[in-house]
Amino acid sequence: MDESSSASEGNRNYGTTSQVEDSGEAVSTISRMPESKITMYSESSYRVDKDKNRYPFSIVWTPIPLLTWLFPFIGHMGICMSSGIIRDFAGPYYVSEDCMGFGNPTRYLQLRASNARKENWDIAVSSASEEYKHRMHNLCCDNCHSHVAMALNMMEYNGSNSWNMFKLCFWVFFRAKFVSFGGVLKQWLPFFIFLAIIICLAVLL
Repeated sequence: MDESSSASEGNRNYGTTSQVEDSGEAVSTISRMPESKITMYSESSYRVDKDKNRYPFSIVWTPIPLLTWLFPFIGHMGICMSSGIIRDFAGPYYVSEDCMGFGNPTRYLQLRASNARKENWDIAVSSASEEYKHRMHNLCCDNCHSHVAMALNMMEYNGSNSWNMFKLCFWVFFRAKFVSFGGVLKQWLPFFIFLAIIICLAVLL
């Protein structure tokens, strides 16, 4: 091969590399996941519709009466499909679809589907949901948080397969957005009312 041919071949290779690098998220998805599992999502796929409770690629959270009132970091959790439909482990042998246990989400944490390194987002969420249809609900050991953790582990979100209820509990508590100001009140107002009652009783008694 002569020198001009080598230069031409080099330029073609370089141009290919630049094109892939310029694709941003797409390159990370392609390099980490088998070609047969690649699903490209446009930015419009991430559009949230709060009125319809559609939170694509999100972890969603809502208060549990009494429990959240005493411990505001504890609540009910679900994970959404790419369509925004919520799947949550709502009770023994039951994973609800588009009808979240304990009411509509008050907080959501939107993730990036391109950070799924092993399995397609929807496949992982569906597989975890099918698994939890065969499990007894246990408030302390195997609950709604565990269902979400299994989905993230199946897809190896952010390259990790060690997601668990404790990581998710505090990740959502500190990072999730509130759907509305009403969501803030639902999570915090009962807690502060209880706290005020306790303080008053401690002062008076």
